[in-house]
Amino acid sequence: MTLSNTLTGAPAPTGSTRPARPARPGGPAARAARRRALLEWVAVHALAIAAALFFLLPFVFVFLTSVMTDQQALTTDYWPATWQWGNYSKVWDTPGFFTWWRNTLLYAGLGTLLTVVSSLPVAYALAKFRFRGRNLALMAVIAMMMLPPQVTVIPMYLFWAKQMGMGGSLWPLIIPMAFGDAFSIFLLRQFLLTIPKEYLEAARIDGCGDLRTLLRVVLPMAKPAIAAVALFQFFYCWNDYFGPQIYASNNPGAWTLSYGLESFKAAHHTNWNLTMAATLLVMAPVIVLFFFAQKAFIEGVTLTGVKG
Repeated sequence: MTLSNTLTGAPAPTGSTRPARPARPGGPAARAARRRALLEWVAVHALAIAAALFFLLPFVFVFLTSVMTDQQALTTDYWPATWQWGNYSKVWDTPGFFTWWRNTLLYAGLGTLLTVVSSLPVAYALAKFRFRGRNLALMAVIAMMMLPPQVTVIPMYLFWAKQMGMGGSLWPLIIPMAFGDAFSIFLLRQFLLTIPKEYLEAARIDGCGDLRTLLRVVLPMAKPAIAAVALFQFFYCWNDYFGPQIYASNNPGAWTLSYGLESFKAAHHTNWNLTMAATLLVMAPVIVLFFFAQKAFIEGVTLTGVKG
């Protein structure tokens, strides 16, 4: 409708142009646009999709094999003919499996707690205190990180198993964690360097001592680094096979899941479906824990490299 028609009240000419109607949501044009957008997204993220499939497919294979029959497992038929969910109950009812779970939780939980409690004060001292020999102490921590664990196996075994009489248990693996871990100390120290010293000075002006400053000021601010250290240590203890093999191999009552899984595989030579079901039960808690704690884990690892 033109301006003159609007002023005079005349009707608009019948041949006037109208805005084009939008395409229907379910029409051919809309479907073609969605298909084109999907292809563009796949093309942009092709490398990421390939990497995701590379890491995901082994877990899919383990899961599918775990719900197969014994005759179908490890054959060319990769899809279960019948879903055998009872394989998980058979694994759980295996003699000793619950004991392995309990021992692994004790080892991983107590070991993680002792590592964090013992490593945080040392990292705080190396990051914020000025004392003679601080650089030498830091060099000693770094040297301990570079020392292969196989070098200390024999003397540690002679001390804990022969002198202390703790062979056949997990305590030779748990007790040393109460004296700190070199990697955990270094990681926490790198993060604590990023905390401004003004916070610590303000706490001291308010009358806080070193211990109270650590607990009230440093500890809440260092939660991402503590979460990263705790996850690293928990994963290490949960998956540790070498340590339980050295100290607890002669006592089935002290076996962990990682070591017990090997014996489970030996007990079922051809039952790969049960072996895969047991493997999935061992991996599940670690995957779930990392899924819920990945934000704090990634933040803690990232911020440790901000300042050297």
